Amino acid sequence: MAQYSAELDGVLVALADPTRRAVVRHLGRGPTTVGDLAREFPMTLPSFMKHVRTLESNGLIHTVKSGRVRTCVLNRERLALLDDWLAEQRRIWEERTDRLEQFVTDPKEQRP
Repeated sequence: MAQYSAELDGVLVALADPTRRAVVRHLGRGPTTVGDLAREFPMTLPSFMKHVRTLESNGLIHTVKSGRVRTCVLNRERLALLDDWLAEQRRIWEERTDRLEQFVTDPKEQRP
């Protein structure tokens, strides 16, 4: 997992902002134009575009320009990086709680 740490860090930084998480959530329903996405947020278009660029530079979305319209598409494969990391963390903690449960319930482990 160490080889993915810089990529994972970028994904986590991108998702740290509530506006960007909302954009990812919205794009989970399908591709949407930047204009349609921006209308949902109380900020100027240039400010919103900074969020789009952050998501795009970290590989969470890609944009396609057709004429004057830019459409955002979610890169679901990039989210798999986060899912893999979370699964690894979940496995580590489950192993720890399993060992704790064994320690607490095993009569050999209890001291007189």
